[in-house]
Amino acid sequence: MQTKNRRLKISISGVRGVIGETLTPQLINDFAMAFGEYVAGGTVIVGRDSRSSGIMVEQAVLSGLRAVGCQVLLAGVIPTPTAQILVNEYNANGAIVISASHNPAEWNALKFIGGNGLFLNQHQAAELLDIYNQLDRNLVSENAYMGLRKITNSFAIHQKRIFNNIDTEAIRARNFTVAVDCCNGVGSFYSRQFLEALNCNVVEIFAERDGIFRRKPEPTAENLQKLSDTVREFKCDVGFAQDPDGDRLALVSNSGEAISEQYTLVMTTEHILAEKPGNVVANIQTTKSLEDVVKSYGCNISYSPVGEINVTEQMLKANAIIGGEGGSGGVIFPAVHPCRDSFTAMALILEMLALTTETFDDIYQSLPHYKYFSKKYQCSAVFAQKIIRMFKDEYSNEKITDIDGLRIDFTDGSWLLLRASNTEPVIRLFVEAKTQKLANSKAKAFDEKIMMILAQN
Repeated sequence: MQTKNRRLKISISGVRGVIGETLTPQLINDFAMAFGEYVAGGTVIVGRDSRSSGIMVEQAVLSGLRAVGCQVLLAGVIPTPTAQILVNEYNANGAIVISASHNPAEWNALKFIGGNGLFLNQHQAAELLDIYNQLDRNLVSENAYMGLRKITNSFAIHQKRIFNNIDTEAIRARNFTVAVDCCNGVGSFYSRQFLEALNCNVVEIFAERDGIFRRKPEPTAENLQKLSDTVREFKCDVGFAQDPDGDRLALVSNSGEAISEQYTLVMTTEHILAEKPGNVVANIQTTKSLEDVVKSYGCNISYSPVGEINVTEQMLKANAIIGGEGGSGGVIFPAVHPCRDSFTAMALILEMLALTTETFDDIYQSLPHYKYFSKKYQCSAVFAQKIIRMFKDEYSNEKITDIDGLRIDFTDGSWLLLRASNTEPVIRLFVEAKTQKLANSKAKAFDEKIMMILAQN
């Protein structure tokens, strides 16, 4: 069983906790004040997802920001990538997004975005934490409080950027039928209108706007049975599944097969490189299928630690044309904005289908495929690092990459990654191989060892 201190995560991905336990109004208020001081009392965008706790958290954030003299631009319920785009659009000093992304409904979080429209990197996050840990606050007097302004056209700005970078006419001419699973998150507010603007016939599921998740919020294949059934029933060209804050996307083929989130990035990369070659960056937890696709076009791929900001910073250095996080279905297309964005990913998949006579299934089956095994284990961050060190010592004769957790590449072509999550108190095991038998065999050996170590904790 988790203890309360394990149900608060402070990391490069922000501050996450369970409402009513660790993520208290006082904590939220104090972190908002710290962020307000971090941006020197400047203009801050505030947005949130649809969770029922969002309004309470929003009020605590507004209080903290205004207490240190910030001008707040309140955007309401918006996708996380929309908030990132708004920072640039309004020349803001930063943003706070209130969302626990794919975590269960009882969780919420503060995600901190800098003045460049990107999440804080490791060094910036450490600076923010230093400010938070200081006892003194530079509170302003009553007559220095800034007024509260609301932004009413947030998503229209986001949508325009996407449409300016895709072939909208080609998509509209095909009049696709698509199913979209909004997970009762921000997609419930924006996905239908976005897809209908591309002349799609839209079948929505889990689109109630009450923030009550009617499926598990992580858009993994095992959670998408209803979307698969909907695609088959309405003979859709493709099915889209979002997470609650709209930065992740999973896909269901036209035959109704829910495919691994990994292939959202693989398919969009295949599409982009077919049109224009360029560099690609992905995190270390991305399927080897992506590397195969990139190399088939004679292009370069490089890897980063897990975490959106780690990928985007490396993409900007490499002038990458596309990249992302395979394990989370996160597609980053810098032509729109260097952030994970399910709406951009939907548009790219539709553009891919519009520019060919092949079906989604045809394209998917033509890609290189690997079999995988994944599992997560409840574990504190400290103990997770202990486990990783133990395996690093044991497998020191294998090819090891330790930029984030422990990746071991074996001579039989299989590989595995063991790493502590940035967003949950868990350690994750991911194994990939050309056959399911080999993936399961490798995973079984590590699973047994991990379970034995945890039992002794």
